[in-house]
Amino acid sequence: MDIPRIFNITESAHRIHNPLTPEKLATLGAALRLEWGTRVLDLGSGSGEMLCTWARDYGIMGVGIDMSQLFSQQAKLRAEDLGVADRVEFIHGDAVGYVADEKVGVAACLGATWIGGGVVGTIELLAKSLRSEGIILIGEPYWLRLPPTQEVAKGCFANSISDFLMLPELLASFGELDYDVVEMVLADQEGWDRYEAAKWLTMRRWLAANPSDDFAKEVRAKLALEPKRYAAYTREYLGWGVFALMAR
Repeated sequence: MDIPRIFNITESAHRIHNPLTPEKLATLGAALRLEWGTRVLDLGSGSGEMLCTWARDYGIMGVGIDMSQLFSQQAKLRAEDLGVADRVEFIHGDAVGYVADEKVGVAACLGATWIGGGVVGTIELLAKSLRSEGIILIGEPYWLRLPPTQEVAKGCFANSISDFLMLPELLASFGELDYDVVEMVLADQEGWDRYEAAKWLTMRRWLAANPSDDFAKEVRAKLALEPKRYAAYTREYLGWGVFALMAR
């Protein structure tokens, strides 16, 4: 069980697998007013930076599940490095349908809502692990401005313009699911640059170290195209944020 190889390559040097900077991730933890000992579930936990730093800074206990064997191992090493391995657990596995054995105060899925078949299904799944008055965290893209064509939307890795909403409509959609939006932390352009541009150096160094790999042609093609695609599409049209929700 693993994610597609291209992601294990391009994001192998990332600690955060979304456009939040370390400062924004810390801001999110502070904004939630986390109490010492709060239990946090993270579906699609990547390299574990959120759970590990929140365990260090805010004293949370956490469980993260991710399909990437590489990222799961990196998460365990990060927990050891920060001295919080006794507070957080990382499971290499499929988070689809995962429900915590013990109810949690925060249930999160940041940038991996495919786990629940979309935003609605992911919220329903997270709610199964949540204690009363707990908080759901959803990380999701939104349009900064509507793409003028479907081609532009596809340049942002959307299937169509209808895949994402503008920010006001996205916030309203949570209300339609009978949830209050109680906080949000939005990625900025610097965060997008650090998330996307960092992949280019990683790809270049991977190519230098693996010139004979059967996958090298695909990585080389991606490296040649990604800077222009990102600057023309994602950087101009796509926002991303983490939204804190509480059931009404």
